Amino acid sequence: MWFWLSLIALLCWSGSDLFSKIGCRDPKDKYSHLKMVIAVGVVMGIHAAYEIFVGGTAISLDILWTYLPVSLLYISSMTMGYVGLRYIELSISSPICNSSGALVAIMTLIMVGFEGYSPLALFAVALVCVGAIGLGVVDATEDEALRAARQEAGNYKYSKSWLALAMPVAYCLLDALGTFADNRVLETLDEDSANVAYELTFLLAAVVCFLYVVLVKKDRLIPRMEAPKYVGAICETAGQFAYIYAIADTAHLAMSAPIISSYCAASVLWSRLFLKERLSWKHYAMIVLIVAGIAIMGFLDL
Repeated sequence: MWFWLSLIALLCWSGSDLFSKIGCRDPKDKYSHLKMVIAVGVVMGIHAAYEIFVGGTAISLDILWTYLPVSLLYISSMTMGYVGLRYIELSISSPICNSSGALVAIMTLIMVGFEGYSPLALFAVALVCVGAIGLGVVDATEDEALRAARQEAGNYKYSKSWLALAMPVAYCLLDALGTFADNRVLETLDEDSANVAYELTFLLAAVVCFLYVVLVKKDRLIPRMEAPKYVGAICETAGQFAYIYAIADTAHLAMSAPIISSYCAASVLWSRLFLKERLSWKHYAMIVLIVAGIAIMGFLDL
């Protein structure tokens, strides 16, 4: 079951990437990243309410405090990612961000050991890790002429800067720490309760951002501009629901984490189809590695 949950998370989060990029790419809206946090927090808060009052999920202050460090790592990483979407293409941001799964896999194998994993399974993990990291390297070192051509097709101009690249790198590090800590915390918490705790914490972050953006900075929330953010938020929440069950399977964490992180491959494809960001043969080569690794993991889980 971990494999199919991982694929659902992959598809939902790649959709979240696309709509979040659409919602955050306006360079004139300097609070777009905080507005994205508001949208995600609202949708997650609604889902949390459903889980508590309809689904009967148990929640308490103790659960909230226990899961708080993990929640803060995830929320911080996502905010960094939203900032990055203002300054660089999705086809650059997503691969760098989602190399975090490769870091988790390596951390897990180092701490747990290689026992219990067949050579083919380790090879599949290596394929996905190399593909996810390779996408980030390809984009970060891309020829300026190709970059200019892609930006001309997409009608958005970005300047290459270390600060812009630093945002997705920060996401990668924080998300990797969050994923690794998440798996450990879920050994003592029920998955449903942990997910609700995360959603309620995100709702609190949304309230804080709303107060700052609307009341302090006197900025407006225009429905037409906010709509893509809420579509992305719905995809994000659905992906989170599948993700938390996928990584709860400790025995397969070194395989589920790279699969989920490889949603950057789908994000790169969506960026080509819908945002008109062009891909080179190197991009496609890395995507083939990721897809091959996922296919092998799926075969091993049959």
